[in-house]
Amino acid sequence: MHAFFDSFQSALGLGLEPKSFTFLQIVLRGLIVFGAALVMVRLSDRRSLTKKSPFDQMLLVILASVLARAVNGSSAFLPTLGGAAVLVGAHRLLAFACCRWSGLTAAIKGRPWILVSDGVMRTDTMQSQQISKDDVWEDMRLNAHVDDLIKVKSARLEVSGDVSFILREGKA
Repeated sequence: MHAFFDSFQSALGLGLEPKSFTFLQIVLRGLIVFGAALVMVRLSDRRSLTKKSPFDQMLLVILASVLARAVNGSSAFLPTLGGAAVLVGAHRLLAFACCRWSGLTAAIKGRPWILVSDGVMRTDTMQSQQISKDDVWEDMRLNAHVDDLIKVKSARLEVSGDVSFILREGKA
């Protein structure tokens, strides 16, 4: 078993200065981190790759940053992988808690904002969320496929940053 650990340590360059890593050591580190990241993301929440909420994006950015340190050797390899796993676990735990308590969801993920109500733009909300009228018009044309505000029952700035539209019946 000692021989296996020594081989593993040598193959990954554990204990070496990062500038002395060989090409093979970087490749092996990258492959192991890729596999570990794949497992972590699969164990987290499939939404973290598809949703654009800041809560989910934050996990991906931090996870990428932490795991890069394992590949380039700026942090210890195995503890860095463990730290990344803890981050994924914390994200999963918070997501679980958000499913149970809506107040926590609003605090962590945010809430949607109504930008248009019954064909009227809510400029106070738009200003507070830094959304221009032109932004709403553009999203209305691209996403709702309408160019008349009276056809819009409501438009919301979703937590993901997308603008969703509900059209009046018979007005599309």
